[in-house]
Amino acid sequence: MTETRTETLALTDGTELRLTVAEPENVVRGGLVVLHEARGVTDRVRTLVGALADEGWLTVAPHLYHREGTDEFSDDHAEEQVLDQVQRLSGESILADSDASFVWLTDQGVPGDRQGVIGFDIGGSAALVVAASRSLGAAVTVAGGGILSPLSDGLPPLVEIAGELAGPWLGIYGAADSRIPSDEVNKLRDAAATARVATDVVHFSSGEHRFDTDLDAAVEAWQRARNWFDTHLR
Repeated sequence: MTETRTETLALTDGTELRLTVAEPENVVRGGLVVLHEARGVTDRVRTLVGALADEGWLTVAPHLYHREGTDEFSDDHAEEQVLDQVQRLSGESILADSDASFVWLTDQGVPGDRQGVIGFDIGGSAALVVAASRSLGAAVTVAGGGILSPLSDGLPPLVEIAGELAGPWLGIYGAADSRIPSDEVNKLRDAAATARVATDVVHFSSGEHRFDTDLDAAVEAWQRARNWFDTHLR
């Protein structure tokens, strides 16, 4: 798997954004911004960044908690600490960090119509926020909560912005995910269907939050995400 490295960018708000980056060894097909899970840029996120680079995507994961000086919460950190950090996120900070990541991709020679975003967990919610505010080649949300009740005071309910999607968006959810009720996923699907772009919501009957307990669902979810980018980032 392609190794990752960390770069640092100075932002206009005076902070420094850390980026976990992986570059393909051969031809670059396009660029992807990966928005991390609730515990930050974990080994799982770094593995994903490297795996996407293996498939030809120049991949960058902004450290969304950098304003608090945090990169990752280990398993030793209590859920309350993680939740407190999530509740500090805002649409403004997410857009600032994702915008900087897209500029980084542009500076590496990736055109805007071949740039996409993918996020998992709180990163999945953030990916939809970005896709509803920026014109991208494609976006994928995996298990993004906050559909009816926002994850923080600085974020909107996803159902309220899904109709504003400005680029092709795919949502992937598991019906066995106790954090996100199926009726909320259905409402998100209906809201996204009003957007003027291609949208799809896939709801796996046996999948849970991370798709860890159902290998078949995990494999299909990963393939659907890859196909979405293959179709729209060309």
